[in-house]
Amino acid sequence: MAGGCVVGDTPPRDGVKIVARNRKARREYEVLAEFEAGVELVGAEVKSLRAGKVSLPEAFAKIENGEAWLCNMHISPYAQASHGAPDPLRRRKLLLHRREIKRLGSQTREKGLTMVPLDIHFRRGKAKVTIALARGRKTRDRREVLKRKAAEREVDRAIRDSGS
Repeated sequence: MAGGCVVGDTPPRDGVKIVARNRKARREYEVLAEFEAGVELVGAEVKSLRAGKVSLPEAFAKIENGEAWLCNMHISPYAQASHGAPDPLRRRKLLLHRREIKRLGSQTREKGLTMVPLDIHFRRGKAKVTIALARGRKTRDRREVLKRKAAEREVDRAIRDSGS
């Protein structure tokens, strides 16, 4: 079968297969802009990634010497790897255009914004990460967002229940 699908398995929509999401990022940060960047991986890290052995909640990105780096993303070593696995928490280079790196670097320096990964996925067989340019939320802001979402859920539930 073409496309590498198993019988009964539905192919990923738009050629994108999401491996992991950083749910903590949307809760703790206000996302202002999103960028898609390639990730430079070595050895069996790709196989570990395809198996979903990745953790994003503590990860962040930074610009250093004109290069973008993804730090604290944990990729577990691949069990069937024949030779030594790299450090699971090593810094991984992000593949972005130079103008994107300059823009992100200037906004993080001047406006005090942060770069956090939202998800990691495969697009046409290449590992990509969605990076968000974000502003940290205060604890009270998080509570307000949670209250607003709970109120919206209550309204939706009431509308759904009254319609039956």
